[in-house]
Amino acid sequence: MRTQQGAGLIEVMVTALILGTSLLALAALQSKSLQYNHSAYLRSQANILAYDILDRVRINRRNVASYSLAVDANKPTGTSLAQTDMNEWLTNIETMLPGADGGVECLAATDFCTVTIKWAEQNSSGEAAEDESEFVYSTRL
Repeated sequence: MRTQQGAGLIEVMVTALILGTSLLALAALQSKSLQYNHSAYLRSQANILAYDILDRVRINRRNVASYSLAVDANKPTGTSLAQTDMNEWLTNIETMLPGADGGVECLAATDFCTVTIKWAEQNSSGEAAEDESEFVYSTRL
């Protein structure tokens, strides 16, 4: 009677294959988790920045119309409070969000403001994603 040899080695190889596949799946899950967490962080920063400019507008409520600036416009260079606020706010956006730009549209007649912030997300490989993320917040002062 012949005894079977090598069965233990095949079992070990199958176990190693299953373990390796499981570890790769966990690594992919962790990578996606980090990507989504970073995306949520950037969206939170955009929210904080939107509240920042709206608070600045509320402080200088007499000059609400002075806070209107298109998303792709250049930074204001004047010395008025509104221009200084917009310049500082746009600098903060560029510092906190990758490839970011922002704009504000305020209507003095209705005291209604819309803040738009756009930035470039990164994909899981660290390269810039094809589409931008956008945060739009509207409120009545």
